[in-house]
Amino acid sequence: MTPDVDEKYMTIALELAEKGRGKVEPNPMVGAVLVKNGEIVGRGYHHAFGGPHAEIHAINEGGTNGKGATLYVSMEPCAHYGKTAPCVDAIIRAAIARVVMPVIDPNPITSGRGLQKLKETGIEVKLGIMESQARRLNAPFFKLMQTGLPYIIVKWAMSLDGKIATHGGDSRWITSEESRAYVHTIRGQVDGIIVGINTVLRDDPLLTCRLEGGRNPRRIIVDGNAVLPLHSRLIKTIGESEIMVAVTENAPHERIERLKHAGCKIIRTKGTDGRVDLQELFRYLGEMKLTNILVEGGSKIITSMIEGHFADKIIVFIAPVIIGGEGAMSPVRGKGVNIMGEAVKLAEINIRRFSNDIAVEGVPEY
Repeated sequence: MTPDVDEKYMTIALELAEKGRGKVEPNPMVGAVLVKNGEIVGRGYHHAFGGPHAEIHAINEGGTNGKGATLYVSMEPCAHYGKTAPCVDAIIRAAIARVVMPVIDPNPITSGRGLQKLKETGIEVKLGIMESQARRLNAPFFKLMQTGLPYIIVKWAMSLDGKIATHGGDSRWITSEESRAYVHTIRGQVDGIIVGINTVLRDDPLLTCRLEGGRNPRRIIVDGNAVLPLHSRLIKTIGESEIMVAVTENAPHERIERLKHAGCKIIRTKGTDGRVDLQELFRYLGEMKLTNILVEGGSKIITSMIEGHFADKIIVFIAPVIIGGEGAMSPVRGKGVNIMGEAVKLAEINIRRFSNDIAVEGVPEY
């Protein structure tokens, strides 16, 4: 096969993989295409955590056509027993002649073993086709496997003059319905959503995914002194998705017990001056195998994400309105930089339009 042909079919495998977003975590999104004599005879993707992997779907669809075929799979096939049997065994049984993959699975349980086993049985293996695209697709999985930490997406909405609320604190709604619908799409794809307690006290948000069939993320409140009100909409809807409250070790015992009794899961961190230790919080969430976290505000949390270099991706919605006011809040405060050369720059820029709003998405370069 020529590189162009390999890229053609790997592109299809990556597009199939994307269909699993928000459903397969903490597993990676994987797509597979089975090709014989220049024709696709089988397609598959990982539909849901615990279900058959992409390779199995493609092989099952291909049937006897698998013999002598080429399998394009967007990540190294697994070689270990987990929720399912090893995919490499199914590939070998199907008598597939060639396997093309972009990257090695970063999971230490299987990393490199699938490729090695395929080669040992005489199957031709090609590695590295569209590697950067495959890594970008599963950036949260790679980070969790390699660092033990979840992938952090920081999002905010602001006016043309860089305000996230009026001087009186009103922020509903800066952006359009289309923008807010996209945010709900993102919520349905992440494992958890984080806001600070000031946002809860000011806005009384639900933090759920309000799209039909959407998955509600875990709702994580950074609340150093455990003051989350029992009458909040979060507590009233605790049956819809788990509420986790990150507190400091010095938070009053009676307040913690009150939140526990209401059904909240408490995460204690050391912290200082009533501020939660975010690094410790993220380590805990990583141990829970939460792959990706959406941080929605407020400005204190957003500032901490930028200054602490925690953000892996930033999404900013810019609405064509001007708020004004010296006391109106900006999304990122803190000390700031001294010179423009020190400013945090974004790479891998993606710009979208939602009604009259513009969404700028990128990866910060610290």
